[in-house]
Amino acid sequence: MSSGLIVAVVVIVLVVAALGAFAFHRHQQQHPSLSRRFGPEYERTVARHGGDTAAAERELAERVERHRELTLTPLSAAERARAEEQWAQVKARFVDDPRQALANAEALLARVARDRGYPDSDVDAQIDTISVDHGEHVESYRTLRALSRPDGAGGSSATEEQRAALVRARELFTALVGGGEPERVPAGRTAGAGTPSAGRVPTQHGHHA
Repeated sequence: MSSGLIVAVVVIVLVVAALGAFAFHRHQQQHPSLSRRFGPEYERTVARHGGDTAAAERELAERVERHRELTLTPLSAAERARAEEQWAQVKARFVDDPRQALANAEALLARVARDRGYPDSDVDAQIDTISVDHGEHVESYRTLRALSRPDGAGGSSATEEQRAALVRARELFTALVGGGEPERVPAGRTAGAGTPSAGRVPTQHGHHA
């Protein structure tokens, strides 16, 4: 083998190694960036791809690209007040019909997201785009969809699960409308009978978990 050919082979090997190192470095940089941005949604996406981190990151990167095409605007004071009033109606409905209350909450989230500028032609696409900004809360939207279906959780044993889902969804609602504090049930307590205090979802009468 001539010296010229040897030099060419060495150069090619070095170029390939350099490209590989660059790709690895870029991947290492992207991984923590997406993980920080999406929070728990990052891990859920990786799990949904069967542990394939590269495939999950491609999906998340595509979400970020679609998100960049949006023009998001805050709600006006009147819109926020109207949305809060509608959420109060959702909470009141929970006492008599938890599943319908969850369906109403899901519809309200969809309307608020649409009013903010998120896509509304497809619910899954809307949820994916919301996850770019609210990865820590967006799973609650999916849970509402699942539990509000006719074949979702039902019966007295599911009431606590439905209540917890509505409490978690309130956190996403608060993040979307802007302002206010997400409602939480105090640790170690379950919302009981009687008049619910502010910031608590009432438990369905006669249907304790």
